[in-house]
Amino acid sequence: MRPNPLLDSIRSRQVAVGVWLSTPSSVTAEVAGRVGFDYACVDMQHGLIDYSDAVPMLQALTLGGATPTVRVPWNEPGIIGKVLDAGAMAVIVPMVNTAEDAAAAMASGKYAPQGSRSSGPIRVAPVEGPEYADVANDHVQIIPMVETVEAVSNIDAILTTPGVEAIYVGPADLAVSMGLKRGTDDPSFFENLAHIVAKCEEHGVTPGIHCFPHTIEGQLDRGFRMVTAQSDLGAMTAALTGVLSHARGESIDADNSSGY
Repeated sequence: MRPNPLLDSIRSRQVAVGVWLSTPSSVTAEVAGRVGFDYACVDMQHGLIDYSDAVPMLQALTLGGATPTVRVPWNEPGIIGKVLDAGAMAVIVPMVNTAEDAAAAMASGKYAPQGSRSSGPIRVAPVEGPEYADVANDHVQIIPMVETVEAVSNIDAILTTPGVEAIYVGPADLAVSMGLKRGTDDPSFFENLAHIVAKCEEHGVTPGIHCFPHTIEGQLDRGFRMVTAQSDLGAMTAALTGVLSHARGESIDADNSSGY
């Protein structure tokens, strides 16, 4: 098996820093994978990426050192197994609200007897080595998203679901679920984040969260240890806007140029 920086960070309780890929481009994926991030996530939920796009992006990520990660569209066994067979070594699963949801996600990503993943690692076995099927259950990370009030209320049950080593907070959906605006600074929102981190620490689970460049420091200070630092579209927008503003002698608010 090749190095897996995200897995290593999770199990050593170190910080993992990642990048988000929303555009269907293998070139973008290759560049992002070579920068030095611990993981690079291909977003099939809200990104512009379908399965035929994801496969060449995972191939491109193989050329770099970042753990190839995919956020699937939904908690459904077919797509979870399919992206794993294509080469994903971590899968982020959205809208996991209960222990039953978490158990279903885990089962979809693990071979029997731990789960129900069908055997057919069509691309990943040649890439990761002939021992892949024997060790995949210990090397593949299935990461539930905690992003609703219901999920927060069930946090203990989710975190103690067998196989859960990390969770990933979607702050926008969590805020909306609380009846707040995306990007809120309401104290109750940050109380929920602190509660999630405290519960993760209690149960030995790595807390992850989706960030913007200007929110990373605050989330690290809160105790999150898996942080997405930037997206492909965010980085491109920020860079192009910065160049244009510089050429025109204008100033730019970097906090508003980070994209999704």
